[in-house]
Amino acid sequence: MKVIVTTGGVLSGLGKGVTTASIGRILKDRGYNVIPVKIDGYVNVDPGTMNPYEHGEVYVLDDGSETDLDLGHYERFLNTDLTGESNMTTGSVYKTVIEKERRGDYLGKTVQIIPHITDEIKRRLRKFKDADVLLIEVGGTVGDMENMVFIEALRQLSRENENKFLFVHLSYVPVIPSGEQKTKPTQHSVKELLSLGIQPNIIIGRCETPLTEKTREKIALFCGVRPDEVLSDPDIEDIYDLPMIFRDQDMHNILVKKLCLESKPVYDFQWEDNVKRTHSCKKEVTIGIFGKYTGLEDAYLSIKESFKHAGAVNGCKVKLKWVESEDVTSKDFASLDAILVPGGFGSRGVEGKITAIKYAREHKIPFLGICFGLQLAVVEYARNVCNLKNANSTEVDPDTKYPVIDLIPEQKGLSKKGATMRLGAYECDISRNSIAYRLYQQDKVFERHRHRWEVNPEYIGVLEEKGLVFSGKCQGKNLMEILELPNHPYFVGCQFHPEFKSRPEKPAPLFAGLVGAALKSKKS
Repeated sequence: MKVIVTTGGVLSGLGKGVTTASIGRILKDRGYNVIPVKIDGYVNVDPGTMNPYEHGEVYVLDDGSETDLDLGHYERFLNTDLTGESNMTTGSVYKTVIEKERRGDYLGKTVQIIPHITDEIKRRLRKFKDADVLLIEVGGTVGDMENMVFIEALRQLSRENENKFLFVHLSYVPVIPSGEQKTKPTQHSVKELLSLGIQPNIIIGRCETPLTEKTREKIALFCGVRPDEVLSDPDIEDIYDLPMIFRDQDMHNILVKKLCLESKPVYDFQWEDNVKRTHSCKKEVTIGIFGKYTGLEDAYLSIKESFKHAGAVNGCKVKLKWVESEDVTSKDFASLDAILVPGGFGSRGVEGKITAIKYAREHKIPFLGICFGLQLAVVEYARNVCNLKNANSTEVDPDTKYPVIDLIPEQKGLSKKGATMRLGAYECDISRNSIAYRLYQQDKVFERHRHRWEVNPEYIGVLEEKGLVFSGKCQGKNLMEILELPNHPYFVGCQFHPEFKSRPEKPAPLFAGLVGAALKSKKS
């Protein structure tokens, strides 16, 4: 197994996840089996209990793992399904070591950061024996106390596997008002990395503009690499262009040569076809997203990306209009071709979301509700069509007279918050002659979930009598997975999160359906 480690310097938020995913895509298209791993220095066991404003969206995998949003980049770029083993945190590592100590596994020894914590990190990384190349992204910035133990473990591992490790350092290169690219921050960042015992093999300059030859030569001179080993990562409109930008700088050949990878048959760069299809779109639709975390678009990152995929397959670009659901007014509906209400928790902004759903239903605007969005579509329908006055979810109003949305039975009595929801991929049986079946072309699908509340079975009868159709169900548990309305251009809700399985090469069917309906509605 060969290993590529990506670290970051100067600033956080430079795009290490996209960089790592792009490197992986380049290698995959050259025929190599690539497995990515994200390392995060926070003490949370996983990001599942974090507010999205803290760390962006929580990305859920098939096995139910709640992970960092960068795993979404990995899955989308590599068109693969990962497991929870691809996300490692300080909290999860220490939790394992402490549990071992409590069991007496260390035979009375003093448990220390070195070797016990570093050994646990190395043990986890050694599991990936089936990979031609293991991609490791170290979260945070070099010099942060939080990631030092991980860097030390990687230093040790690289010494044990000489000539099989490659360190890529992504560093910020600022441009001052005169237009000059400054390399000093990168020099200091590499110096910090050297003090930890690691010499980067490739340096990528994250800059507003492509690095000049002078800048590359200066970084090379002061940071111990050759000029051709200093690559440019400039600002771009579409992150999916980055693999081509790296390819045009000969990154694939540099990686193969430096890692002494076995030669593979030359593959076509298939990724480029997907990206070109997106860029060639001439038509445009505007979709309003009514959510409570719209101040941070990363809270809905997978939704944003899913609309890119859905737009490409429909031959149009998707313009997103972000609407804070606490402050919905009639002006927010102007010029919208479709409406989406995403998942969320808690009572804040609920009535604004319900207003958006009511508007979409009554004005025949294509609509998609995801997770909480489905639940609130049921609440809106119960109130305004079934005449169940003030119907609600018990999450929002525990004392509601008409609890049309209630806790899943197995969720009742739980006290711990972390990893206790209904998580991961579950089966959904789809009815024939439905919108969902037309889009999926399958009787059975597996989609990813993250929720505690569900449609209350006691109210399914009255909802169906008034015309609401539950076209997707989890058999054996009496859980409603998909709802839709006949005699509407597109009114669909899903209890799962289709955005987590959307890929450029395989757009999520419900997103593709929404964009297609928006395009058709715009023409009519």
